[in-house]
Amino acid sequence: MEPKKIYRWKKLGLIIKPDTSKFWSKTHCMIPTPMDLGNGLYKIFYSGRDELNRSHIGFSIIDLSKNYKIIDESNDPVLSPGELGCFDDNGVTPSCVVKLNDREIALYYIGWNPGSTVRMHIYGGLAISTDNGKNFKRWSKAPIIERTKCDPYLNTAPWIVRDNKNFRIFYVSGKEWLNKNTPRYNIKTAISSDGKAWQRDGQIAIDFLNDQENALARPYVLKENGLWKMWFAYKGDNYKLSYAESEDGISWKRFDNYSGIETSSEGFDSEMIEYASVVNFNSKSYMFYNGNNYGFDGIGLAVSE
Repeated sequence: MEPKKIYRWKKLGLIIKPDTSKFWSKTHCMIPTPMDLGNGLYKIFYSGRDELNRSHIGFSIIDLSKNYKIIDESNDPVLSPGELGCFDDNGVTPSCVVKLNDREIALYYIGWNPGSTVRMHIYGGLAISTDNGKNFKRWSKAPIIERTKCDPYLNTAPWIVRDNKNFRIFYVSGKEWLNKNTPRYNIKTAISSDGKAWQRDGQIAIDFLNDQENALARPYVLKENGLWKMWFAYKGDNYKLSYAESEDGISWKRFDNYSGIETSSEGFDSEMIEYASVVNFNSKSYMFYNGNNYGFDGIGLAVSE
């Protein structure tokens, strides 16, 4: 069985790299998160890491109409780690940018917090911009997807799609910890009327294929012409990229062999490919993605063939 849409990708190389002259960008450009500025311009949010390995969110603006040139970038982070004791006091990583209404642009993000009995705690947070994405302020010091009865472990990497009058969230949700360093997590979905408070009942969107699969990460979802499309990363040892489709956004079919992109024989994506985001411009699709060591070297770009 084949998906309704088949993608094949041509790699264009590493386009965004850490800028070690900036305190927040010593390593990594993790989880490329696009905001469409129009006319082929995309603001790509990502997280770089400082000398203490804490993540901060910055951006680069890419012009797809001019050979993928970087035309601007942030000198300072748009969001940094939260207050001591909060869920994001050890780092923040972008996950989704979406327009909530005529006044608010939402930056959904991953908040990092070191654990004790387990390696880490990660939850989904929300920051709001009222100046068209120039500045963001936390909507709450608490996460928007905390532990619940149906989601008792980690809950993070929120991706949001407008679904008629509601918003639909796809998020990474922990199922268990195999040991202190190894969580298992799949992808769930829920709805909201305002994009802030979520009605969660543990609905699974993408589940594990087998017991050897430990992680289903960073859902990136587009709803186009009545078809829901999702790119997500999955792994036993190293991340690979998968593609899935749905008619209703709730029940999904995985097509692991149809991601259209594989690791390279050498270079920044020779071991793993993950955290993809896909945008459309001039009848082509473009994929921003991370490679080895979760984006240590930066962000790659590929174009549909």
